[in-house]
Amino acid sequence: MAKKEITSRPGLFGTTNHYDSRGRKVGESRPGLFGTVNHYDAKGRKVGSSAPGFFGNTNHRDSNGRSMGHSSPGFFGSEHHYDKKGHQIGRSDPGFFGSKTTKWGK
Repeated sequence: MAKKEITSRPGLFGTTNHYDSRGRKVGESRPGLFGTVNHYDAKGRKVGSSAPGFFGNTNHRDSNGRSMGHSSPGFFGSEHHYDKKGHQIGRSDPGFFGSKTTKWGK
């Protein structure tokens, strides 16, 4: 699988906008209840959610509530992403002005 890069930037009212490597908006994340974050595709359809877990982890679910994996904090502000079997599938690194860049794949 080729690497896929997504840049996430803060938006209004706690939202986060997600862009592909060409600058096209591919999705948005919005705050939910009790610390959850709801994720939407570019057309506004809900594709999943994330919720705080134990020891700083974040648990990710698809739009039907099935577990899709988790993310764990790393060093220097990075975050590592794992599938539901525990294999690392991506990494996010902080950028400028609150943005972050996530690289998926190998």
